[in-house]
Amino acid sequence: MLKGFFNVPTPVNEPVNSYAPGTNEKTLLEAAIKEARGQEKDIPMYIGGEEVRTGNKAKLTPPHDHQHVLGYYHEGTKNHVEDAIDAALAAKEKWENLPWEQRAAIFLKAAELVSTKYRYKINAATMLGQSKNAYQAEIDSACELADFLRFNVAYMTEIYSQQPPANAKGVWNRVEQRPLEGFVFALTPFNFTAIAGNLPSCVAMMGNVVVWKPSNTQIYSANVIMEVFIEAGLPKGVINLVYVSGPDAGDVIFKHPDFAGIHFTGSTGVFQNIWKTIGENIHRYKTYPRIVGETGGKDFILAHPSADIAVLNTALVRGAFEFQGQKCSAASRAYIPQSLWSDLRTRMEKDIQSFKIGGTEDFSNFINAVIDEKAFDKITSYIDRAKSSADAEVVIGGQYDKSKGYFIHPTVILAKKADYETMSEELFGPVLTIYVYEDDKWEETLELVDKTSIYALTGSIISQCRYAIDEATYALRNAAGNFYINDKCTGAVVGQQPFGGARGSGTNDKAGSMINLFRWVSPRTIKETFHPETDYRYPFLG
Repeated sequence: MLKGFFNVPTPVNEPVNSYAPGTNEKTLLEAAIKEARGQEKDIPMYIGGEEVRTGNKAKLTPPHDHQHVLGYYHEGTKNHVEDAIDAALAAKEKWENLPWEQRAAIFLKAAELVSTKYRYKINAATMLGQSKNAYQAEIDSACELADFLRFNVAYMTEIYSQQPPANAKGVWNRVEQRPLEGFVFALTPFNFTAIAGNLPSCVAMMGNVVVWKPSNTQIYSANVIMEVFIEAGLPKGVINLVYVSGPDAGDVIFKHPDFAGIHFTGSTGVFQNIWKTIGENIHRYKTYPRIVGETGGKDFILAHPSADIAVLNTALVRGAFEFQGQKCSAASRAYIPQSLWSDLRTRMEKDIQSFKIGGTEDFSNFINAVIDEKAFDKITSYIDRAKSSADAEVVIGGQYDKSKGYFIHPTVILAKKADYETMSEELFGPVLTIYVYEDDKWEETLELVDKTSIYALTGSIISQCRYAIDEATYALRNAAGNFYINDKCTGAVVGQQPFGGARGSGTNDKAGSMINLFRWVSPRTIKETFHPETDYRYPFLG
Protein backbone atom coordinates (compact mmCIF):
# COMPACT_ATOMS: atom_id res chain seq x y z
CA MET A 1 0.00 0.00 0.00
CA LEU A 2 1.02 3.59 -0.60
CA LYS A 3 2.21 5.47 2.46
CA GLY A 4 1.14 9.06 3.05
CA PHE A 5 -1.69 11.38 4.02
CA PHE A 6 -3.02 12.48 0.66
CA ASN A 7 -4.79 15.71 -0.17
CA VAL A 8 -7.39 15.47 -2.93
CA PRO A 9 -7.91 18.28 -5.46
CA THR A 10 -9.98 21.14 -4.04
CA PRO A 11 -13.40 20.88 -5.70
CA VAL A 12 -14.72 23.77 -7.74
CA ASN A 13 -18.18 23.89 -9.34
CA GLU A 14 -18.07 22.95 -13.01
CA PRO A 15 -18.50 26.06 -15.22
CA VAL A 16 -21.80 26.14 -17.09
CA ASN A 17 -21.70 26.48 -20.87
CA SER A 18 -24.18 28.95 -22.38
CA TYR A 19 -24.95 27.22 -25.72
CA ALA A 20 -25.63 30.65 -27.16
CA PRO A 21 -25.90 30.98 -30.95
CA GLY A 22 -22.51 30.74 -32.63
CA THR A 23 -20.71 29.05 -29.74
CA ASN A 24 -18.59 25.98 -30.25
CA GLU A 25 -20.41 24.09 -27.51
CA LYS A 26 -23.71 24.55 -29.32
CA THR A 27 -22.24 23.10 -32.50
CA LEU A 28 -20.84 20.10 -30.61
CA LEU A 29 -24.09 19.47 -28.75
CA GLU A 30 -26.17 19.68 -31.92
CA ALA A 31 -23.86 17.12 -33.51
CA ALA A 32 -24.27 14.80 -30.50
CA ILE A 33 -28.07 15.11 -30.70
CA LYS A 34 -28.02 14.36 -34.43
CA GLU A 35 -25.86 11.30 -33.87
CA ALA A 36 -28.09 10.00 -31.08
CA ARG A 37 -31.28 10.50 -33.11
CA GLY A 38 -29.69 8.78 -36.06
CA GLN A 39 -29.29 5.40 -34.38
CA GLU A 40 -31.24 2.96 -32.24
CA LYS A 41 -29.28 1.99 -29.14
CA ASP A 42 -29.37 -1.54 -27.78
CA ILE A 43 -29.05 -0.98 -24.03
CA PRO A 44 -28.06 -3.88 -21.76
CA MET A 45 -28.16 -4.31 -18.02
CA TYR A 46 -24.75 -4.37 -16.29
CA ILE A 47 -24.33 -7.18 -13.77
CA GLY A 48 -20.95 -8.19 -12.40
CA GLY A 49 -19.27 -6.14 -15.11
CA GLU A 50 -21.02 -8.05 -17.88
CA GLU A 51 -23.51 -6.68 -20.37
CA VAL A 52 -26.72 -8.65 -19.93
CA ARG A 53 -29.28 -8.85 -22.75
CA THR A 54 -32.49 -10.77 -22.20
CA GLY A 55 -34.12 -10.28 -25.59
CA ASN A 56 -37.21 -8.95 -23.83
CA LYS A 57 -36.88 -5.42 -25.15
CA ALA A 58 -38.80 -2.21 -24.43
CA LYS A 59 -38.48 0.90 -26.55
CA LEU A 60 -37.22 4.31 -25.52
CA THR A 61 -38.72 7.42 -27.12
CA PRO A 62 -38.31 11.18 -26.62
CA PRO A 63 -41.24 12.57 -24.59
CA HIS A 64 -41.51 15.40 -27.12
CA ASP A 65 -41.49 13.06 -30.13
CA HIS A 66 -42.97 9.78 -28.94
CA GLN A 67 -43.08 8.14 -32.37
CA HIS A 68 -39.31 8.34 -32.76
CA VAL A 69 -37.38 5.38 -31.32
CA LEU A 70 -34.08 6.15 -29.62
CA GLY A 71 -33.40 2.54 -28.79
CA TYR A 72 -34.41 -0.44 -26.73
CA TYR A 73 -33.47 -1.64 -23.27
CA HIS A 74 -33.48 -5.24 -22.09
CA GLU A 75 -35.97 -5.88 -19.32
CA GLY A 76 -34.90 -8.11 -16.46
CA THR A 77 -36.61 -10.37 -13.94
CA LYS A 78 -36.26 -11.29 -10.29
CA ASN A 79 -33.46 -13.65 -11.32
CA HIS A 80 -31.44 -10.69 -12.57
CA VAL A 81 -31.94 -8.89 -9.26
CA GLU A 82 -30.60 -11.97 -7.48
CA ASP A 83 -27.65 -12.08 -9.88
CA ALA A 84 -26.94 -8.39 -9.22
CA ILE A 85 -26.95 -8.94 -5.46
CA ASP A 86 -24.64 -11.92 -5.81
CA ALA A 87 -22.29 -9.94 -8.03
CA ALA A 88 -22.26 -7.05 -5.57
CA LEU A 89 -21.51 -9.25 -2.59
CA ALA A 90 -18.79 -11.07 -4.53
CA ALA A 91 -17.08 -7.75 -5.25
CA LYS A 92 -17.51 -6.40 -1.73
CA GLU A 93 -14.39 -7.58 0.10
CA LYS A 94 -11.90 -6.54 -2.56
CA TRP A 95 -13.63 -3.18 -3.12
CA GLU A 96 -13.90 -2.17 0.53
CA ASN A 97 -10.26 -3.10 1.10
CA LEU A 98 -9.06 -0.96 -1.80
CA PRO A 99 -7.25 2.09 -0.35
CA TRP A 100 -9.53 5.10 -0.22
CA GLU A 101 -7.33 7.16 -2.52
CA GLN A 102 -7.74 4.53 -5.24
CA ARG A 103 -11.52 4.73 -4.93
CA ALA A 104 -11.27 8.51 -5.00
CA ALA A 105 -9.23 8.42 -8.19
CA ILE A 106 -11.93 6.42 -10.01
CA PHE A 107 -14.65 8.95 -9.27
CA LEU A 108 -12.41 11.96 -9.92
CA LYS A 109 -11.68 10.47 -13.33
CA ALA A 110 -15.42 9.93 -13.86
CA ALA A 111 -15.96 13.64 -13.16
CA GLU A 112 -13.38 14.55 -15.78
CA LEU A 113 -14.98 12.24 -18.33
CA VAL A 114 -18.44 13.69 -17.69
CA SER A 115 -17.18 17.26 -18.07
CA THR A 116 -15.01 16.62 -21.14
CA LYS A 117 -15.19 13.53 -23.36
CA TYR A 118 -18.78 12.58 -22.47
CA ARG A 119 -20.18 16.08 -21.89
CA TYR A 120 -22.15 16.41 -25.12
CA LYS A 121 -23.13 12.76 -25.26
CA ILE A 122 -24.66 12.77 -21.78
CA ASN A 123 -26.32 16.15 -22.35
CA ALA A 124 -27.80 14.91 -25.64
CA ALA A 125 -29.05 11.75 -23.93
CA THR A 126 -30.73 13.83 -21.22
CA MET A 127 -32.26 16.23 -23.75
CA LEU A 128 -33.69 13.41 -25.84
CA GLY A 129 -34.60 10.89 -23.17
CA GLN A 130 -35.98 13.28 -20.55
CA SER A 131 -36.96 16.27 -22.73
CA LYS A 132 -34.70 18.85 -21.08
CA ASN A 133 -33.59 21.89 -23.00
CA ALA A 134 -29.88 22.50 -23.55
CA TYR A 135 -29.40 24.70 -20.48
CA GLN A 136 -31.35 22.41 -18.14
CA ALA A 137 -29.39 19.40 -19.40
CA GLU A 138 -26.07 21.24 -19.01
CA ILE A 139 -26.64 22.25 -15.39
CA ASP A 140 -27.82 18.71 -14.61
CA SER A 141 -26.05 15.93 -16.46
CA ALA A 142 -22.71 17.61 -17.10
CA CYS A 143 -22.20 20.14 -14.29
CA GLU A 144 -24.10 18.78 -11.31
CA LEU A 145 -22.99 15.20 -11.84
CA ALA A 146 -19.35 16.31 -12.06
CA ASP A 147 -19.88 18.43 -8.95
CA PHE A 148 -21.33 15.51 -7.00
CA LEU A 149 -18.35 13.34 -7.88
CA ARG A 150 -15.69 15.92 -7.04
CA PHE A 151 -17.24 17.35 -3.89
CA ASN A 152 -18.09 13.91 -2.53
CA VAL A 153 -14.44 12.88 -2.82
CA ALA A 154 -13.52 15.91 -0.72
CA TYR A 155 -16.27 15.15 1.81
CA MET A 156 -15.07 11.55 2.03
CA THR A 157 -11.58 12.67 3.02
CA GLU A 158 -13.02 15.07 5.60
CA ILE A 159 -15.03 12.24 7.14
CA TYR A 160 -11.98 9.99 7.35
CA SER A 161 -9.94 12.79 8.92
CA GLN A 162 -12.39 13.35 11.77
CA GLN A 163 -10.77 11.65 14.78
CA PRO A 164 -11.24 11.82 18.56
CA PRO A 165 -9.75 15.08 19.84
CA ALA A 166 -8.45 13.66 23.13
CA ASN A 167 -6.30 10.73 24.25
CA ALA A 168 -5.61 9.80 27.85
CA LYS A 169 -1.98 9.25 28.82
CA GLY A 170 -0.74 6.05 27.26
CA VAL A 171 -3.81 5.65 25.04
CA TRP A 172 -4.40 6.18 21.31
CA ASN A 173 -8.02 6.58 20.24
CA ARG A 174 -9.06 6.42 16.61
CA VAL A 175 -12.20 5.98 14.52
CA GLU A 176 -12.49 3.86 11.40
CA GLN A 177 -15.37 4.50 8.95
CA ARG A 178 -16.38 1.07 7.71
CA PRO A 179 -18.61 0.39 4.71
CA LEU A 180 -22.02 -1.01 5.58
CA GLU A 181 -22.30 -4.75 6.09
CA GLY A 182 -24.15 -5.94 2.99
CA PHE A 183 -25.29 -4.21 -0.21
CA VAL A 184 -27.18 -0.97 -0.85
CA PHE A 185 -30.11 -0.50 -3.22
CA ALA A 186 -30.11 2.75 -5.25
CA LEU A 187 -33.54 3.60 -6.65
CA THR A 188 -33.31 6.69 -8.84
CA PRO A 189 -35.77 9.08 -10.54
CA PHE A 190 -36.28 10.28 -14.10
CA ASN A 191 -35.93 13.98 -13.58
CA PHE A 192 -32.22 14.46 -12.87
CA THR A 193 -29.42 12.55 -14.56
CA ALA A 194 -27.10 13.87 -11.85
CA ILE A 195 -29.23 12.34 -9.09
CA ALA A 196 -29.31 9.04 -10.98
CA GLY A 197 -25.51 9.09 -11.05
CA ASN A 198 -25.02 10.35 -7.51
CA LEU A 199 -27.24 7.94 -5.61
CA PRO A 200 -25.23 4.81 -6.49
CA SER A 201 -21.81 6.48 -6.84
CA CYS A 202 -21.64 8.27 -3.48
CA VAL A 203 -22.54 5.00 -1.75
CA ALA A 204 -19.89 3.09 -3.70
CA MET A 205 -17.32 5.81 -3.02
CA MET A 206 -17.56 5.03 0.71
CA GLY A 207 -16.60 1.39 0.00
CA ASN A 208 -20.06 -0.11 -0.45
CA VAL A 209 -21.46 -2.24 -3.27
CA VAL A 210 -24.68 -1.31 -5.02
CA VAL A 211 -27.66 -2.63 -6.94
CA TRP A 212 -29.00 0.26 -9.02
CA LYS A 213 -32.47 0.47 -10.54
CA PRO A 214 -33.17 3.67 -12.51
CA SER A 215 -36.54 4.96 -13.61
CA ASN A 216 -37.50 3.40 -16.94
CA THR A 217 -37.81 6.89 -18.44
CA GLN A 218 -34.19 7.68 -17.49
CA ILE A 219 -32.54 4.49 -18.78
CA TYR A 220 -31.26 6.21 -21.93
CA SER A 221 -28.96 8.55 -19.98
CA ALA A 222 -28.34 6.01 -17.19
CA ASN A 223 -26.59 3.88 -19.78
CA VAL A 224 -24.20 6.75 -20.51
CA ILE A 225 -23.48 7.14 -16.78
CA MET A 226 -22.56 3.47 -16.61
CA GLU A 227 -20.29 3.83 -19.63
CA VAL A 228 -18.52 6.67 -17.81
CA PHE A 229 -18.06 4.63 -14.62
CA ILE A 230 -16.66 1.68 -16.56
CA GLU A 231 -14.20 3.85 -18.49
CA ALA A 232 -13.17 5.51 -15.22
CA GLY A 233 -12.07 2.10 -13.95
CA LEU A 234 -14.91 1.06 -11.64
CA PRO A 235 -14.31 -2.63 -10.86
CA LYS A 236 -16.81 -5.28 -11.89
CA GLY A 237 -19.72 -5.83 -9.54
CA VAL A 238 -19.36 -2.62 -7.50
CA ILE A 239 -22.38 -0.99 -9.17
CA ASN A 240 -24.85 -3.29 -10.90
CA LEU A 241 -27.47 -1.69 -13.15
CA VAL A 242 -30.76 -3.56 -13.62
CA TYR A 243 -34.00 -2.77 -15.46
CA VAL A 244 -36.75 -4.57 -13.60
CA SER A 245 -40.17 -3.69 -12.27
CA GLY A 246 -40.37 -2.07 -8.86
CA PRO A 247 -42.33 -4.97 -7.35
CA ASP A 248 -39.83 -7.53 -8.68
CA ALA A 249 -36.88 -5.57 -7.30
CA GLY A 250 -38.53 -5.02 -3.95
CA ASP A 251 -39.65 -8.62 -3.55
CA VAL A 252 -36.05 -9.83 -3.80
CA ILE A 253 -34.10 -6.98 -2.25
CA PHE A 254 -36.22 -6.26 0.82
CA LYS A 255 -36.24 -9.93 1.84
CA HIS A 256 -32.50 -10.44 1.47
CA PRO A 257 -30.52 -10.82 4.73
CA ASP A 258 -27.65 -8.73 3.36
CA PHE A 259 -29.80 -5.71 2.53
CA ALA A 260 -27.99 -2.83 4.25
CA GLY A 261 -29.67 0.31 2.98
CA ILE A 262 -31.61 2.17 0.33
CA HIS A 263 -30.74 5.45 -1.37
CA PHE A 264 -33.94 6.76 -2.91
CA THR A 265 -35.37 9.70 -4.81
CA GLY A 266 -38.96 9.46 -5.97
CA SER A 267 -42.54 9.78 -4.82
CA THR A 268 -43.65 9.98 -1.22
CA GLY A 269 -46.12 7.13 -1.64
CA VAL A 270 -43.48 4.74 -2.97
CA PHE A 271 -41.02 5.69 -0.25
CA GLN A 272 -43.57 5.20 2.51
CA ASN A 273 -44.42 1.77 1.10
CA ILE A 274 -40.72 0.87 1.00
CA TRP A 275 -40.29 1.97 4.62
CA LYS A 276 -43.27 -0.15 5.63
CA THR A 277 -41.91 -3.17 3.74
CA ILE A 278 -38.50 -2.82 5.38
CA GLY A 279 -40.20 -2.68 8.77
CA GLU A 280 -42.16 -5.83 8.04
CA ASN A 281 -38.92 -7.61 7.10
CA ILE A 282 -36.67 -6.14 9.77
CA HIS A 283 -36.17 -9.54 11.42
CA ARG A 284 -34.56 -10.88 8.25
CA TYR A 285 -31.62 -8.48 8.11
CA LYS A 286 -28.13 -8.86 9.55
CA THR A 287 -28.12 -5.15 10.40
CA TYR A 288 -30.60 -2.32 10.63
CA PRO A 289 -30.77 -0.87 7.10
CA ARG A 290 -30.03 2.77 6.40
CA ILE A 291 -33.11 4.40 4.85
CA VAL A 292 -32.30 7.61 2.97
CA GLY A 293 -34.88 9.23 0.72
CA GLU A 294 -35.78 12.51 -0.93
CA THR A 295 -39.40 12.46 -1.99
CA GLY A 296 -42.17 14.86 -3.01
CA GLY A 297 -42.64 18.57 -2.62
CA LYS A 298 -45.31 21.23 -2.76
CA ASP A 299 -42.86 24.06 -2.94
CA PHE A 300 -43.93 27.61 -2.27
CA ILE A 301 -43.07 31.19 -3.07
CA LEU A 302 -44.42 33.68 -0.57
CA ALA A 303 -44.50 37.36 -1.53
CA HIS A 304 -44.62 40.11 1.06
CA PRO A 305 -46.32 43.40 0.08
CA SER A 306 -42.84 44.95 -0.06
CA ALA A 307 -41.66 42.48 -2.75
CA ASP A 308 -39.88 43.76 -5.83
CA ILE A 309 -42.40 42.87 -8.53
CA ALA A 310 -39.76 42.09 -11.19
CA VAL A 311 -37.89 39.77 -8.83
CA LEU A 312 -41.14 38.07 -7.85
CA ASN A 313 -42.25 37.56 -11.44
CA THR A 314 -38.93 36.05 -12.53
CA ALA A 315 -38.80 33.77 -9.48
CA LEU A 316 -42.28 32.48 -10.32
CA VAL A 317 -41.94 31.91 -14.05
CA ARG A 318 -38.52 30.30 -13.76
CA GLY A 319 -39.21 28.43 -10.53
CA ALA A 320 -42.51 27.01 -11.72
CA PHE A 321 -41.92 26.28 -15.40
CA GLU A 322 -38.27 25.39 -16.03
CA PHE A 323 -38.09 21.72 -17.02
CA GLN A 324 -41.89 21.78 -17.19
CA GLY A 325 -42.20 21.96 -13.40
CA GLN A 326 -40.71 18.48 -13.00
CA LYS A 327 -38.08 19.42 -10.47
CA CYS A 328 -38.58 18.24 -6.90
CA SER A 329 -38.00 21.87 -5.96
CA ALA A 330 -40.30 23.50 -8.54
CA ALA A 331 -42.60 26.27 -7.35
CA SER A 332 -46.13 24.93 -7.48
CA ARG A 333 -47.97 27.21 -5.03
CA ALA A 334 -47.61 30.93 -4.44
CA TYR A 335 -49.09 33.40 -1.99
CA ILE A 336 -49.44 36.89 -3.44
CA PRO A 337 -50.66 40.05 -1.67
CA GLN A 338 -53.72 41.69 -3.21
CA SER A 339 -51.81 44.92 -3.84
CA LEU A 340 -49.35 43.14 -6.19
CA TRP A 341 -51.62 40.69 -7.97
CA SER A 342 -52.85 42.80 -10.88
CA ASP A 343 -49.38 43.96 -11.92
CA LEU A 344 -47.90 40.49 -11.36
CA ARG A 345 -50.58 38.82 -13.49
CA THR A 346 -49.86 41.17 -16.38
CA ARG A 347 -46.13 40.50 -16.17
CA MET A 348 -46.59 36.74 -15.92
CA GLU A 349 -48.94 36.66 -18.90
CA LYS A 350 -46.43 38.59 -20.99
CA ASP A 351 -43.53 36.30 -20.08
CA ILE A 352 -45.46 33.05 -20.41
CA GLN A 353 -46.89 34.07 -23.78
CA SER A 354 -43.32 34.64 -24.96
CA PHE A 355 -42.33 31.04 -24.16
CA LYS A 356 -41.66 28.85 -27.17
CA ILE A 357 -42.85 25.28 -26.73
CA GLY A 358 -41.53 22.26 -28.61
CA GLY A 359 -38.76 19.68 -28.89
CA THR A 360 -35.35 20.05 -27.28
CA GLU A 361 -33.58 19.89 -30.63
CA ASP A 362 -34.68 23.49 -31.25
CA PHE A 363 -32.64 25.50 -28.75
CA SER A 364 -35.11 28.40 -28.85
CA ASN A 365 -37.76 26.30 -27.07
CA PHE A 366 -37.97 27.18 -23.38
CA ILE A 367 -40.71 24.63 -22.63
CA ASN A 368 -40.50 20.99 -23.68
CA ALA A 369 -42.62 17.91 -22.92
CA VAL A 370 -43.54 16.21 -19.65
CA ILE A 371 -41.97 12.83 -19.16
CA ASP A 372 -44.67 10.39 -20.34
CA GLU A 373 -48.34 9.82 -21.02
CA LYS A 374 -49.13 8.82 -17.46
CA ALA A 375 -47.77 12.14 -16.17
CA PHE A 376 -49.54 14.03 -18.98
CA ASP A 377 -52.90 12.48 -18.13
CA LYS A 378 -52.53 13.14 -14.40
CA ILE A 379 -51.51 16.78 -14.80
CA THR A 380 -54.18 17.61 -17.38
CA SER A 381 -56.88 16.06 -15.19
CA TYR A 382 -56.06 18.66 -12.54
CA ILE A 383 -56.21 21.41 -15.17
CA ASP A 384 -59.60 20.18 -16.40
CA ARG A 385 -61.01 20.08 -12.87
CA ALA A 386 -59.78 23.61 -12.24
CA LYS A 387 -61.52 24.82 -15.42
CA SER A 388 -64.86 23.56 -14.15
CA SER A 389 -64.42 24.30 -10.44
CA ALA A 390 -66.19 27.09 -8.58
CA ASP A 391 -63.18 27.26 -6.27
CA ALA A 392 -60.54 27.93 -8.94
CA GLU A 393 -59.93 29.70 -12.23
CA VAL A 394 -57.37 28.97 -14.94
CA VAL A 395 -56.04 32.46 -15.61
CA ILE A 396 -53.06 31.65 -17.85
CA GLY A 397 -52.50 28.67 -20.16
CA GLY A 398 -54.47 25.48 -19.73
CA GLN A 399 -53.89 24.11 -23.25
CA TYR A 400 -52.32 20.71 -23.90
CA ASP A 401 -51.72 18.26 -26.74
CA LYS A 402 -50.15 14.79 -26.79
CA SER A 403 -50.48 13.97 -30.49
CA LYS A 404 -46.72 14.34 -31.18
CA GLY A 405 -45.28 14.83 -27.72
CA TYR A 406 -46.59 15.25 -24.17
CA PHE A 407 -46.89 19.03 -24.28
CA ILE A 408 -48.68 21.01 -21.59
CA HIS A 409 -48.67 24.79 -21.81
CA PRO A 410 -47.50 26.54 -18.64
CA THR A 411 -50.65 26.99 -16.59
CA VAL A 412 -51.50 29.36 -13.76
CA ILE A 413 -54.51 28.57 -11.58
CA LEU A 414 -56.02 31.18 -9.28
CA ALA A 415 -57.32 29.42 -6.18
CA LYS A 416 -60.30 31.05 -4.49
CA LYS A 417 -59.83 28.83 -1.45
CA ALA A 418 -56.47 28.41 0.27
CA ASP A 419 -56.98 24.65 0.55
CA TYR A 420 -57.91 24.05 -3.09
CA GLU A 421 -56.44 20.72 -4.25
CA THR A 422 -53.63 22.17 -6.38
CA MET A 423 -52.46 24.22 -3.40
CA SER A 424 -51.69 21.08 -1.43
CA GLU A 425 -51.29 18.10 -3.78
CA GLU A 426 -48.14 17.46 -5.79
CA LEU A 427 -48.69 17.59 -9.57
CA PHE A 428 -45.09 17.50 -10.85
CA GLY A 429 -45.83 19.48 -13.98
CA PRO A 430 -46.01 23.02 -15.41
CA VAL A 431 -48.87 24.16 -13.19
CA LEU A 432 -48.59 26.99 -10.65
CA THR A 433 -51.46 27.76 -8.29
CA ILE A 434 -51.74 31.22 -6.78
CA TYR A 435 -53.67 32.27 -3.71
CA VAL A 436 -54.19 36.01 -3.30
CA TYR A 437 -54.28 37.21 0.30
CA GLU A 438 -55.25 40.53 1.83
CA ASP A 439 -52.18 42.64 2.60
CA ASP A 440 -53.06 42.89 6.29
CA LYS A 441 -53.28 39.08 6.63
CA TRP A 442 -49.51 38.50 6.60
CA GLU A 443 -49.29 36.52 9.85
CA GLU A 444 -52.30 34.38 8.91
CA THR A 445 -50.72 33.71 5.52
CA LEU A 446 -47.50 32.52 7.15
CA GLU A 447 -49.56 29.96 9.03
CA LEU A 448 -51.32 28.91 5.81
CA VAL A 449 -48.00 28.30 4.06
CA ASP A 450 -46.75 26.21 6.96
CA LYS A 451 -49.84 24.04 7.40
CA THR A 452 -51.37 23.61 3.93
CA SER A 453 -49.13 20.81 2.64
CA ILE A 454 -47.64 17.61 4.04
CA TYR A 455 -44.38 18.42 2.28
CA ALA A 456 -41.38 20.49 3.38
CA LEU A 457 -38.81 20.53 0.59
CA THR A 458 -38.20 24.05 -0.75
CA GLY A 459 -39.70 27.49 -0.30
CA SER A 460 -38.96 31.14 -0.95
CA ILE A 461 -39.75 34.51 0.55
CA ILE A 462 -39.71 37.57 -1.74
CA SER A 463 -39.53 40.76 0.32
CA GLN A 464 -37.63 44.01 0.68
CA CYS A 465 -38.59 44.26 4.35
CA ARG A 466 -35.97 42.73 6.62
CA TYR A 467 -38.46 42.35 9.48
CA ALA A 468 -40.75 40.32 7.21
CA ILE A 469 -37.82 38.20 6.02
CA ASP A 470 -36.83 37.47 9.61
CA GLU A 471 -40.40 36.66 10.58
CA ALA A 472 -40.92 34.31 7.62
CA THR A 473 -37.56 32.61 8.10
CA TYR A 474 -38.56 31.68 11.64
CA ALA A 475 -42.26 30.95 11.07
CA LEU A 476 -41.46 28.66 8.11
CA ARG A 477 -38.42 26.98 9.68
CA ASN A 478 -40.03 23.53 9.35
CA ALA A 479 -41.83 24.18 6.05
CA ALA A 480 -38.78 23.86 3.81
CA GLY A 481 -35.43 22.09 4.03
CA ASN A 482 -34.07 24.54 1.46
CA PHE A 483 -35.26 28.10 2.06
CA TYR A 484 -34.54 30.94 -0.35
CA ILE A 485 -34.64 34.69 0.24
CA ASN A 486 -35.39 36.85 -2.81
CA ASP A 487 -34.79 34.03 -5.26
CA LYS A 488 -36.68 31.20 -6.90
CA CYS A 489 -36.98 27.99 -4.88
CA THR A 490 -35.02 25.85 -7.36
CA GLY A 491 -31.41 25.53 -8.43
CA ALA A 492 -29.51 24.12 -5.42
CA VAL A 493 -25.81 23.83 -6.27
CA VAL A 494 -23.56 21.07 -4.91
CA GLY A 495 -21.12 22.47 -2.37
CA GLN A 496 -23.26 25.58 -1.87
CA GLN A 497 -26.81 24.55 -0.93
CA PRO A 498 -27.04 20.96 0.38
CA PHE A 499 -30.41 19.66 -0.78
CA GLY A 500 -33.22 17.88 1.05
CA GLY A 501 -36.40 18.35 3.04
CA ALA A 502 -38.31 16.81 5.91
CA ARG A 503 -41.95 16.08 6.77
CA GLY A 504 -43.42 14.26 3.75
CA SER A 505 -40.45 15.29 1.59
CA GLY A 506 -37.92 12.83 2.92
CA THR A 507 -35.27 12.11 5.50
CA ASN A 508 -33.39 15.41 4.88
CA ASP A 509 -30.01 13.74 4.54
CA LYS A 510 -28.82 16.54 2.25
CA ALA A 511 -27.48 15.26 -1.05
CA GLY A 512 -24.33 17.09 -2.04
CA SER A 513 -22.97 17.27 1.48
CA MET A 514 -20.96 15.35 4.04
CA ILE A 515 -24.21 14.69 5.92
CA ASN A 516 -25.35 12.26 3.23
CA LEU A 517 -22.07 10.35 3.07
CA PHE A 518 -22.15 9.68 6.82
CA ARG A 519 -25.21 7.49 6.19
CA TRP A 520 -23.14 5.05 4.12
CA VAL A 521 -20.50 4.25 6.73
CA SER A 522 -20.57 2.49 10.08
CA PRO A 523 -17.95 3.88 12.46
CA ARG A 524 -15.78 1.65 14.60
CA THR A 525 -13.98 3.15 17.60
CA ILE A 526 -10.57 1.68 18.34
CA LYS A 527 -8.81 2.24 21.67
CA GLU A 528 -5.23 1.08 21.96
CA THR A 529 -3.62 1.07 25.43
CA PHE A 530 0.17 1.16 25.55
CA HIS A 531 0.57 0.54 29.29
CA PRO A 532 -2.35 -1.72 30.30
CA GLU A 533 -3.33 -2.28 33.92
CA THR A 534 -2.17 -5.54 35.48
CA ASP A 535 -4.14 -5.51 38.75
CA TYR A 536 -7.92 -5.38 39.07
CA ARG A 537 -7.75 -3.50 42.41
CA TYR A 538 -8.63 0.23 42.44
CA PRO A 539 -7.04 2.53 45.02
CA PHE A 540 -10.33 3.13 46.82
CA LEU A 541 -10.33 -0.52 47.93
CA GLY A 542 -7.46 0.27 50.29
